[in-house]
Amino acid sequence: MPQFTTLTSRLVPLPVDNIDTDQIIPARYLKATDKNGMGEALFADWRYHPDGSPRPEFVLNDARYRGAQILLAGDNFGCGSSREHAAWALTGYGFRAVVSTSFADIFRNNALKNGLLPVIVDAQTHASLFALVAETPTAEVTIDLASRTLSYPGGSVTFPIDPFNKTCLLNGVDELGYLLGFEKEIAAYETAQR
Repeated sequence: MPQFTTLTSRLVPLPVDNIDTDQIIPARYLKATDKNGMGEALFADWRYHPDGSPRPEFVLNDARYRGAQILLAGDNFGCGSSREHAAWALTGYGFRAVVSTSFADIFRNNALKNGLLPVIVDAQTHASLFALVAETPTAEVTIDLASRTLSYPGGSVTFPIDPFNKTCLLNGVDELGYLLGFEKEIAAYETAQR
């Protein structure tokens, strides 16, 4: 899992509330058992016409937002089923963080386990970020995980994250990687118990 320390990026605005995991990654893509190619299927039904051609009005097809690594989403992002493929699709596309006023719990946990940082902000900050992007699409924000801050032109806010997930992201490890970091201590304990 890639390490997450500080990220400075433009925002991709998607002001839609209650985006569920079937919209993030439609069910027909769930046959995949690995993450390869998932980014191409991100928001497939919103992003492409039935013939596979891009829908020019969809934000991911707007050249102004290409390469941006932070998705600015509406409230209750990631609701619906518990498919981990949703986090795979977002990271496969290139997103490192999603900013919203709230996330579905299962999606939030899947995101954290896949190196995608869910950043919760208050409604006023959320509205300010959408206004910022509408006025200046090239504006950048900075997420500093160590200090749990999101800084943007005109302000800065802190966001919640539990200490365990923060440690894992800062070190670029999942739960297993975290445990393996104590391999010497575990071996010493086992030796002492014999």
